[in-house]
Amino acid sequence: MTFQKDDTLVFIGDSITDKGRKTDPLKLGGSYVRLLHDYFTVAYPELSLKIINEGTSGNRVIDLQRRWRLDVLEHKPNWVSISIGINDVWRQLDSPEAEQVYPERFAEVYRSLLEQARAETGCRFILMQPTIIKEYPDSIGNRMLKPYVDIVGQLAEAFQAVLVPTHEAFIQFLRRGTGKALTTDGVHMTSLGDMLIASTWLKAVQREM
Repeated sequence: MTFQKDDTLVFIGDSITDKGRKTDPLKLGGSYVRLLHDYFTVAYPELSLKIINEGTSGNRVIDLQRRWRLDVLEHKPNWVSISIGINDVWRQLDSPEAEQVYPERFAEVYRSLLEQARAETGCRFILMQPTIIKEYPDSIGNRMLKPYVDIVGQLAEAFQAVLVPTHEAFIQFLRRGTGKALTTDGVHMTSLGDMLIASTWLKAVQREM
């Protein structure tokens, strides 16, 4: 494991990352972040990693932009793990009259956040593909997600970041036809969905280090 002793890892994103972290005494919530925190605590106690969950329900990439300094930069992270994109697409489906974040703007804002964080903190990045919208591989939401998934991959390459193929992992699982639910409503995770995110994250990090 390439993480160094006392490294600070900030996880930022939407409700998939948040999952009740504001009411959790440890401020970790019940998402994949908690699973990763517990894994590192058990498997690598000597690292004493500081894991911070800054997920906020409903966020799009433009919301990350508004809180980037307070919720990321001021932590002076060694690593920043980002999971964003679901609401950028979901708002197009449930609130078509609202201001939208289409792929071009998504890429522009996302890139600016990475540039700022790298310039001010020298941190490294772990970029997570947005997961799924509905548990059907070819749903409208999943088709609309594809450009956003591609953008995350392009940014990971440009910034030499670890790419976590969460969208691909979810689609592959769905195609296996297990009948096991990954989400409660097509977006928010069951415990199985959180485990799939966490295991995909770990595999990506371990493979790239």
